[in-house]
Amino acid sequence: MTGNDLRFGFAGLGVMGVPMARHLLAAGPTTVWNRTASRADPLVAEGAARAETPAALLDAADLVGVCVLDGAAVRELALGPNGFVHAKGKAGKVIVDFSTIAPDQARAIAAEMAEHGIGWIDAPVSGGVPAAEAASLIVLAGGAEEHIARAHPLIDLVSARLTHLGPSGAGQLAKLCNQMIVANNMMVIAETIAFGRKAGVDVTHLAAALKGGFADSTPLQIFGPRMATHTVEPKLGGIGVMLKDLLMAAEAAADAGAITPTSSHTIDLYRSVAERGGMSLDDDISALVNLFDDQGA
Repeated sequence: MTGNDLRFGFAGLGVMGVPMARHLLAAGPTTVWNRTASRADPLVAEGAARAETPAALLDAADLVGVCVLDGAAVRELALGPNGFVHAKGKAGKVIVDFSTIAPDQARAIAAEMAEHGIGWIDAPVSGGVPAAEAASLIVLAGGAEEHIARAHPLIDLVSARLTHLGPSGAGQLAKLCNQMIVANNMMVIAETIAFGRKAGVDVTHLAAALKGGFADSTPLQIFGPRMATHTVEPKLGGIGVMLKDLLMAAEAAADAGAITPTSSHTIDLYRSVAERGGMSLDDDISALVNLFDDQGA
């Protein structure tokens, strides 16, 4: 089957999933599924087909992408009562999971899917919503080389680079390394913006002033200006999601016998959001600046 003949599928139409599915739709026949069915309406209006169940989604597609919140949601999609394993034409299909879940969950799901003849790739991504919209995500992949080779037509439509890091679970471990850096960086950016504001710096120009220097980063350029102006819409990522990933990283570090004192302290700061009046773990990550602007952490 040639690339032009491929049928794509996508499950999980959140802030990341919608633009990713839209790229697939622009390239060929695409079927979508979401737990809240109405989230699929805009894509259906643009020409996507709607699947009633994950099993029906896999039946309608050759390659399927997944981007959902956590391991429980991934497992339900894959192995639940209406999951992928119940598809009639599942044998030989390949599923690419772009979600960030625990490495041991990824390994277990891949093994169970293999028993049903389904290829499974753990392929968490970096770059956030802007990269999803620009089809420039960075993909960190774990799984069998043959499955990754077959999945390239889908992955290439949403990404700028794929790195195959090893067997199932390897992609998730690499993503946790990524998230440790990002989560700590986000908190330091928030702390710095609040400090600069209180010290009299015009923080609306700070990210631009630091661009290209050693302090620069993509998160600084995207979220620094938002924190400087207390901009939280459109939502680019939730505080609670970042905490979830940090907690998974802490668990994986404990399993590996690694010490992570910086991330441990940062976890406490993220947790404090839930105790701070006027803040919520559902808030956009840009709202972290309020931890330091309001009354200190």
